Amino acid sequence: MDTQTLSARTEFAAAINQICSERGISPEIVLNAINGALVASFKKDYPEQALKFEEDELVVSADVDSENGQFRLFVGKEDAKKKDLKEITPPGFGRIAAQAAKQVILQTIREAEREAVLADYQEHIGEVMTGMVQRMDGRNVVIDLGRGQAVMPPEEQVHTEFYRLNSRLSVYLKEITETIKGKQIIVSRADDRLLAGLFQREVPEVNSGAVVIKAIAREPGSRSKVAVESTQAGVDPVGSCVGQKGVRVQAVINDLNNEKIDIIQYAEDKDKFIKSALAPADGLDISFDSRSGETTVTVPSDQLSLAIGRGGQNVKLAAKLTGSKLRIVSEAAPPESAIVATGTEEYEIDQLDLETKARNILVEAGLTHIEDLTEDKLDSVKGIGPKTLEKIKVQLASYKS
Repeated sequence: MDTQTLSARTEFAAAINQICSERGISPEIVLNAINGALVASFKKDYPEQALKFEEDELVVSADVDSENGQFRLFVGKEDAKKKDLKEITPPGFGRIAAQAAKQVILQTIREAEREAVLADYQEHIGEVMTGMVQRMDGRNVVIDLGRGQAVMPPEEQVHTEFYRLNSRLSVYLKEITETIKGKQIIVSRADDRLLAGLFQREVPEVNSGAVVIKAIAREPGSRSKVAVESTQAGVDPVGSCVGQKGVRVQAVINDLNNEKIDIIQYAEDKDKFIKSALAPADGLDISFDSRSGETTVTVPSDQLSLAIGRGGQNVKLAAKLTGSKLRIVSEAAPPESAIVATGTEEYEIDQLDLETKARNILVEAGLTHIEDLTEDKLDSVKGIGPKTLEKIKVQLASYKS
């Protein structure tokens, strides 16, 4: 064996082994991929021969020497032994083969790296991460997480937030899902678990388990209620989450772009829990009807607006937080004027086929009834642009026709 041949063998084998070692890829995977690319190249550059072989029920195969990188093509029956195959390597095919091999190696490396990144992030699903807004892809926000990219689809975005390029933000790593573009990492700013993760990051007692988050009710970008409980004697769960001078909860609020957060002491006593959940309303009287499953909350007249909240937000969040169907009644008003909330109820405007973002903006503005959607009121709502306004008008016209 001459020095040149030995050098070629050594260089090819060393190159393959180095690439595979660095990228964590099996050499067999790379060589099989190269073989497949060689067959594809032959069929593309020699279509007449390839068609003739196919008509004769012959199969073209390729073989790459793992030591020196020599490429050879063979043809034979599908189940033929190697000694029965006929070599058909065309003259000058080495240049084509080398280019194909290069492309395959690069593609294999890219795919292997992507799979490695996905496998790494798979282990972090359910965690809060910090990323940077890289670009917009239609209505999706593409987030750079460091080693990989994630997608935040519209339903996982907060309608009051504007995502500026290169801005940093905390996101909840929700799942890795299969799409037409391949596997994608999905992150969220609207998921309740983002709020839980931020408290875990900011509050050592939550991270250690000394304080447990029992329930969360959230209208992303607007307001949240968080019920907390201590698992250790002497630990104040609410005080731990608020922090000295409110520094801990303020860090979470800042991360959520000034979303209001009410931290509530969890209680096994349902009446006590409901009263706490309806804060800042005070002086409440609780009664439970086992037949209807409703909890009636009788509220002093001057506390009614606080108990209900803007657009029914406070009572809706309290109902969701406590898992109760709440019936809010004023001491001075007849029973038929009661406000009922379950935390999962739909509003009258849900009869319109509105986009989630537009619907949430209307609810936050207190426009939950069809009759509320007058042109004057819609024009005064922040966050609704001309295109969205026109879509709402079209839906209104369709509903009324």
